[in-house]
Amino acid sequence: MSTPAKVVACLWYDGCAEEAARFYVDSFDDSRITDIHRATTDWPAGKAGDVLTVDFTIAGNAFLALNGGPGVAFTDAISFQLMTEDQAQTDRYWAAITQAGGTEIACSWCRDRWGVRWQIVPRALVDGLADPDPAAAARVMQAMMGMVKIDIAAIEAARRGE
Repeated sequence: MSTPAKVVACLWYDGCAEEAARFYVDSFDDSRITDIHRATTDWPAGKAGDVLTVDFTIAGNAFLALNGGPGVAFTDAISFQLMTEDQAQTDRYWAAITQAGGTEIACSWCRDRWGVRWQIVPRALVDGLADPDPAAAARVMQAMMGMVKIDIAAIEAARRGE
């Protein structure tokens, strides 16, 4: 019996892979650095002994931070969605990303200081968007469209039609 393949997101940084990984593990629950690999020889983006990659987890999901060098920016084409259980958790994760050099975008989206896009999404929003009552789901969608960080009380009120 073979072991199932594991998908690991590789994030490309310009010399700050370890700093970014430490930021993420300090910011999110169930997160840790599992290994740091140093280059055995000089390479185009660094010298022997420099950090080459960092294996880490965010909320239990595996990631790899690579010091790949300059010229490769993160884009809106990829983002990471972090589901939250309540407003306190939503606020805490939002602040971790945006108050450490990141930026707010819209509709639960924000960007960290390295340009990685995040969606901080309360389960109440997902549940409201999936409401079997199309009118309730539409109200939730309309409420979300006017938000930057998601306000769970406002989402729940929109769902109820208040």
